[in-house]
Amino acid sequence: MRPWSPILIEDCGEPLRPLPGTLLRMEPHPYMALGAPYGASGNPFQLRQGVVQRLMDAQQRLIEHDPSLRFGIFDAWRPIAVQAFMVDHSIAELCLERGVKARSGDAFDRVVADVERFWAAPSRDPSTPPPHSTGAAVDLTLSSSDGTPLAMGGEIDAIGAVSEPQHYSGREDSDSRCWHQRRQLLADVMEEAGFAQHPNEWWHYSFGDQLWAWRKGATVARYAEAVSSALTS
Repeated sequence: MRPWSPILIEDCGEPLRPLPGTLLRMEPHPYMALGAPYGASGNPFQLRQGVVQRLMDAQQRLIEHDPSLRFGIFDAWRPIAVQAFMVDHSIAELCLERGVKARSGDAFDRVVADVERFWAAPSRDPSTPPPHSTGAAVDLTLSSSDGTPLAMGGEIDAIGAVSEPQHYSGREDSDSRCWHQRRQLLADVMEEAGFAQHPNEWWHYSFGDQLWAWRKGATVARYAEAVSSALTS
């Protein structure tokens, strides 16, 4: 259970819409490249209609701040089957990194706990959908206008303190100041457009899901699990 899990959802019925070409995509899509089970209608670069518009508004704010910058979209809509695949993949990768061979015991439990700080459980309970399954959440970074991602002081999906939004706050070396400023700029333009940031992830923002409602003090979330009805591009 997350702090936002008890929040009621009243889905507003908005459809998923493909992201417009003015929003740069980080391709090849990382989870598709791993073989994640998106299915025939599984275009990850789509979000709820109202979320797409807010994302466009946020990018316009970014351009007004610095015309050389754009968003780089890492991931958007994610079906629950993909969420389950990626949770298992992340656990396996962290076990390999830490030399944990047994799928039980204290070391394995620590791996699972660390993964769960960053990956929502692939819940099929309609009252607790993973954020990305709703079409309300997006993972993104800052890029140059030619699509080159900027260094942000940590990779998207990195498991550890380096991923926390304020990890570099107050540090005096030039790289840390740069990374903090970039993370803060991303946060500023997204929050001005109405998005809420995941407390553990500098790259994750959402509008209208339970996490958003929890962070904004709303009593009801606008988006439940979303299912793509046709292949979009």
